[in-house]
Amino acid sequence: MIRKIFRSGNSLVVALPTETLQQLFLEDGSEVDVALTDDRTGIIVKSAAHGIARISPEYVSRVDAFIDNYRPALEELSQR
Repeated sequence: MIRKIFRSGNSLVVALPTETLQQLFLEDGSEVDVALTDDRTGIIVKSAAHGIARISPEYVSRVDAFIDNYRPALEELSQR
């Protein structure tokens, strides 16, 4: 996929496709590791969480909603 490099402030930027970001569970503020390929003809962009279990933001949202919904019961169970 061809992408353009553009200026943002004093930096040059490449915008990544939304689908790619979603598949890697990356969002605004996520950290990435940027490296040159061994032959120095390209770059590799990896999630900084590579190798660490990644949890989708949708899953986190569902767990948060579950906890909010059942907080009293969960707190009671934690006291037993």
